[in-house]
Amino acid sequence: MIIPMRQMKEHQKGVIRRIRATGELGRRIRDMGLTPGTVIEIQGRAPLRDPVAIKVRNFTLTLRNNEADYIDVEVD
Repeated sequence: MIIPMRQMKEHQKGVIRRIRATGELGRRIRDMGLTPGTVIEIQGRAPLRDPVAIKVRNFTLTLRNNEADYIDVEVD
């Protein structure tokens, strides 16, 4: 099943399938190492659920929910 990253639950793993952002935002997301085929895991969320912390390529990265909305992830 493919869902936006924002809908993933804590400690859920998935594989990035598509980045729908274009322009500067799309380039910035890809520059952070978030590219199709990359395995990610949701580490946690801030108390107000924004931002979200994800583990990607052996480091932790935080994204705002409006950025995570542009990333489609395949989950089990």
